[in-house]
Formats: sequence, structure tokens, C-alpha cells
Amino acid sequence: MTFNDVVEVVKNLSTDEKREIQLLLQQYLREERRDEIYANFKTAQIEQQEGKLKFTSNINELKQSIEE
Repeated sequence: MTFNDVVEVVKNLSTDEKREIQLLLQQYLREERRDEIYANFKTAQIEQQEGKLKFTSNINELKQSIEE
């Protein structure tokens, strides 16, 4: 089934069914974003353990590290 097929099927659903699809999509997107945030967190934890992260409150050092 192609994306266009899905769009056509959704167009033919009732209003209530479309609302349900909308709620499901929002939930799926939230879950995907949550998984992405968690994966980034785990990566940062590993980098911290390996000593790859550098922390500073000096604005000039922060700017320099962003440019690198």
C-alpha cells in the first residue's frame, strides 16, 4: 500500500474515525520523540563515561566548542 493509497482511505473515513487516526498519530509521534530523547540521553551518558563531554559556564568556551 502506498502513501497515496493510505491518504485516499483516510479521506473516506468518517469524521470520528479521522479524529481517532489523528489522536493515534499524535501518540505515535510523541512516543517516537520520547524514544529519540532517550537514545540521545543514553549516548550522552556513554560519552560522559568515556570522558568525551566537556562542561563549562564560560560563554566564550561554549561559543568556541559550538564552532568546532
